[in-house]
Amino acid sequence: MRDLSRLLRPQSIAVLGSGWAANVIEQCCKMGFDGSVWPVHPSRAEIGGHTCFRALADLPAPPDAVFLGVNRHLTVDLVAQLSAMGAGGAICFASGWREAGEAGLQDDLVAAAGEMPILGPNCYGLINYLDGALLWPDQHGGRRVDRGVALISQSSNIVINLTMQARGLPVAYVACLGNAAQIGLSALAEALLADDRVTALGVYIEGVADASAFATVARSARQAGKGVVALKAGKTAAAQIAAASHTASLAGGGAASSAFLRQSGIAEVATPEGLIEALKIAHVHGLGLGRRLCSLSCSGGEAGLAADLAHPAGIDFPPPSRDQTNRLSASLGPLVHIANPLDYHTFIWGDQDRTTEVFATMLGGYDAGIFIIDPPRPDRCDPSSFQPALDAVETAQTLTGKPAFPVSLLPEDFDEARAIAMIERGVVPMMGLRTALEALRAAQTPAGFEGWEPWPAGLRAAPEMLDEVKAKALISRAGIAVPRGRSADHIQDLSPEGLTPPFALKGLGFAHKTEAGAVRLGLLDPAPEPPMAGAQGYLLEEMVSDGVAAPVNGWRWTLLLAIGVAGALGYLATHLPEWAELIVGIRRDPVYGATLSLGLGGTQAELLADTVTLIAPVTAPQILAALRQLRLWPLLDGWRGREKPDVSAGIQVALTLQSMLQADQTLTEIEINPLILRRSGAVAVDAVIWREP
Repeated sequence: MRDLSRLLRPQSIAVLGSGWAANVIEQCCKMGFDGSVWPVHPSRAEIGGHTCFRALADLPAPPDAVFLGVNRHLTVDLVAQLSAMGAGGAICFASGWREAGEAGLQDDLVAAAGEMPILGPNCYGLINYLDGALLWPDQHGGRRVDRGVALISQSSNIVINLTMQARGLPVAYVACLGNAAQIGLSALAEALLADDRVTALGVYIEGVADASAFATVARSARQAGKGVVALKAGKTAAAQIAAASHTASLAGGGAASSAFLRQSGIAEVATPEGLIEALKIAHVHGLGLGRRLCSLSCSGGEAGLAADLAHPAGIDFPPPSRDQTNRLSASLGPLVHIANPLDYHTFIWGDQDRTTEVFATMLGGYDAGIFIIDPPRPDRCDPSSFQPALDAVETAQTLTGKPAFPVSLLPEDFDEARAIAMIERGVVPMMGLRTALEALRAAQTPAGFEGWEPWPAGLRAAPEMLDEVKAKALISRAGIAVPRGRSADHIQDLSPEGLTPPFALKGLGFAHKTEAGAVRLGLLDPAPEPPMAGAQGYLLEEMVSDGVAAPVNGWRWTLLLAIGVAGALGYLATHLPEWAELIVGIRRDPVYGATLSLGLGGTQAELLADTVTLIAPVTAPQILAALRQLRLWPLLDGWRGREKPDVSAGIQVALTLQSMLQADQTLTEIEINPLILRRSGAVAVDAVIWREP
């Protein structure tokens, strides 16, 4: 493990280059850096008011941190010199490395650095707002702080934009990864979190090079009371992976990355402003916020809007208890309807004691509360009448020990100075109702799976698909039930003797038989059936007749409501399953090791998109908890008094597939779709396996 302490918290900074070096010196001066700043240039006498040294060898001591604002070829030579002289680390600013096809030159840079840490190349730099040390060649919007969050970004421009926030978030560090040729996300995160003055970590991620290491860092951070919040980009690229399976499609589109973050205990947000607001919560209260929230406002419109926006954000506002209702009614009078969200009207407006009593009474019955208050703009209005309500929020938090969040409907209605002052007093004002709800939902992220880390990831050779006969033989040997059947090269060679009709006739060699027209159901005799175009053999099987019956009419109408697909009625009427069916698939992932996807199965699996994705390895309770998140989970749990299928058997099948992939490194993907659930047990009606040749 390389020591990044000198690079992150330098007492001396050397800068090389001319224009970029001058910018670095300017930023250090503006931020009040009290260490040594040493510009190095072979021909200039001074840069930024500091006397230049002609060469690195002329410096009075090995520098703690160096900003290299020179071309890429000179960067390699200078890094070698710095490493040899014992420098603490360097920022490699120049572009034109692996991202430009110069992989060999980037390898040379890493070799030149040796044990000396470097950030980049193609890296904008590093800001330490705690000590005023900036290896940063541009403007930024930050300020000196005594403690705060650290920001790491794989995009320099995005993190520059984040520093311009006026939401009151105290930022301790800003660090860019660039190409991360040597120091990656996990090592940098661990080094920043080791600073006691850092309260939480925010990351903008485009890709995770070492998922296992990052999961370990996140777990250690949460154990130390420091939450990690991530904004993950590049999700649509994952959805474009060319793959022949439902499993690959269902685990794409960000499902795998979201599962990894969730299982690692990392809070995920979808927007940059959500990242800032969630980090404010993490900075003051930490993560793991309770799920029971209350909402208070003095307007019915605001209460209604909070309720409308809460549902898509995944936020619940459960009703108050009877005791709370009675106490609130006594305080607010008969004209106020007690509910959650609560419109407390304006009868108590300006009366700080009564307002505090109402706020504390409501907040005390919940894990946390939001208080919608938009102070008037001070340049044109007098906001003083809003102060009693804001003070009441703070007092309610003190009295109850529950987080109380003043929330402005519009983000600009809380000015930065007010936000900074409130955060310093331990109260988190949140800018914009929709963003606040996004951040609060992210802050509810649990601590992840205890002791969990993903399987190692690695590049796999191009796999080959096993036909259904071979795939079912493999899963059958592992203990998964399959229908009785027999196979042949030609239909006329299939004998139904010894099998019980009705039969399913399938053409082999297709990943999706239904789409290829390679499935014929309800047959009594295969002999009259014509050949199937493109089939590489045939499989005749008994059709499953003892699955737990799906509530067909209920499925149709419930699915229509759930998916909202115009014109889907005709499709669903002919394609809905007769039995309770699951899709269960596991596949190796080049980033996260292996993904396990489960959901409502059959030919409509991708249309429904009602699936959950987990990152292996997982346990039976974790799989069950994930299945309960399905929109259509009630259909698997005795919906409206229907018989319950054996969901535990489906979970056991998933665990068996996980064990198969772990035991046989040549297997790259296994998919069962559908898996029909019986009253006791489950049977794999269709199976496909991809394997390295």
